[in-house]
Amino acid sequence: MTMSPDPGGIFDVLLRLVRFGLGGIIGSGKQYISWIHESDFIRAVEFLIAREELSGVVNLASPHPLPQSEFMRILRTAYGAPVGLPATEWMVAIGAWLLRTETELILKSRRVVPRRLTDAGFQFEFAEWTAASKSLLCGAANRGRSRPSGRP
Repeated sequence: MTMSPDPGGIFDVLLRLVRFGLGGIIGSGKQYISWIHESDFIRAVEFLIAREELSGVVNLASPHPLPQSEFMRILRTAYGAPVGLPATEWMVAIGAWLLRTETELILKSRRVVPRRLTDAGFQFEFAEWTAASKSLLCGAANRGRSRPSGRP
């Protein structure tokens, strides 16, 4: 998932959950989330274009995927939300239907690491979700999406 502070993206959806007191453990919470910050995504694409010797499949994801429970805990902490209500699989099914998406996208584990990219020398600016989530929150605030006062 490419994380961007732009309205309508996946980060916007996750942040909305956190704002409404949701964003807790989904299902087991053990499913891995592979993600990449938008600036690292753009830099990685430029890096690959400049290196014609690299061909074939190259994963574009942070080198540190996280279990869903930890991923959302870090986002809630960055936002300043003390709790996030959990969601069972049947709740996820209703939410997925409302968002016109599939539960598989939420409940299935995806543990992707960019080994070929890092072996080729690419350096991530946002390899860790803690720093990336703070950066994205700042980007969201700069784009006019409000946060409760007193929160980072």
